Amino acid sequence: MSLPPLVEPAAELSRDEVARYSRHLIIPDVGVTGQKRLKNAKVLVIGAGGLGSPALLYLAAAGVGTIGIVEFDEVDTSNLQRQVIHGESDVGRPKAESARDSIHDINSGIDVRLHEFRLEPDNAVELFRQYDLILDGTDNFATRYLVNDAAVLAGKPYVWGSIYRFEGQVSVFWEDAPDGRGLNYRDLYPEAPPPGMVPSCAEGGVLGILCASIGSVMVTEAIKLITGIGEPLLGRLMVYDALDMSYRTIKLRRDPDREPITELIDYEEFCGVVSDEGRAAAAGSTITARELHDMLEAGKDIEIIDVREPVEWDIVHLPGARLIPKDRILSGEALAELPQNKPIVLHCKTGVRSAEALAALKKAGFSDATHLQGGVIAWANQIDNSLPVY
Repeated sequence: MSLPPLVEPAAELSRDEVARYSRHLIIPDVGVTGQKRLKNAKVLVIGAGGLGSPALLYLAAAGVGTIGIVEFDEVDTSNLQRQVIHGESDVGRPKAESARDSIHDINSGIDVRLHEFRLEPDNAVELFRQYDLILDGTDNFATRYLVNDAAVLAGKPYVWGSIYRFEGQVSVFWEDAPDGRGLNYRDLYPEAPPPGMVPSCAEGGVLGILCASIGSVMVTEAIKLITGIGEPLLGRLMVYDALDMSYRTIKLRRDPDREPITELIDYEEFCGVVSDEGRAAAAGSTITARELHDMLEAGKDIEIIDVREPVEWDIVHLPGARLIPKDRILSGEALAELPQNKPIVLHCKTGVRSAEALAALKKAGFSDATHLQGGVIAWANQIDNSLPVY
């Protein structure tokens, strides 16, 4: 069932705009009025990364008059595999500025508003109230819950997208939707998954083209909401599997036990990047890359255990390390392979997975085990710049 148009139409389209958007204007369901609604729309995109890149480009091409970008990061070489709004010449530049320039290359008439700061509980609601619609393509649960709760408090609908390896998901959440159809992200995920259970794209990887597939669906939903055409994904979760080339939708229902959202909370604490056990184990049992380097230079007899996956080991690994993936440690399968007579140093990519593995070792009686702060990335940045990072 369609929803009423989210945005009132602008007063008029210029002669140049009629020419530019002619392929929209001749679609009966869009027409001149629909294009005027797009021109008058204000859409906020959270992030100019994997999903934000195609979403921003297609919002601009579609003629969305005002586009806001929340982004505080800089363009990195590893972004170029999927973040198509940026190019090689943008590496090292603020992503927000790079995205703005790409948008204006496509459509110079777009009003691009940059919000170059981290979205936080103290700024999210006020920011959301300045826009008609939010697009959230972030890759961590803390920000997803923040976006959801802020959208509820601001009374705004938002389109949510998620990607991981070969699979993507899209839905529309709007607590105040007409006819009692309101749902929000907490109806899908009442609680955040346990820390470490759902890796980010940086930890688990993503097929670059998947961003375009999911990002384009998100913009399709945005256009439908703005113009009031079609049936939006409100109350439905679309799941896309690129390997099977299959789309399916799952009906969502309001969680009867969900508490109303009345305020924003500490979302990092709510989600927990590292579990309480991992945090407790790492306290006092964490060493820096420099400290590990000094131990090796001094000839100290230690066992370095890499808890990443084999495909990550193939990219880069520390000298003298031995690969034992985290899951084999957590299950207890690999405990018999670990030495009892010398200190063990665990490491992963950034220190999250190694903290979880450290907790398991401490519980199993390996009291002198430690883990490497910042993982192999810290080693490459601080000790051996010749190593690749990913």
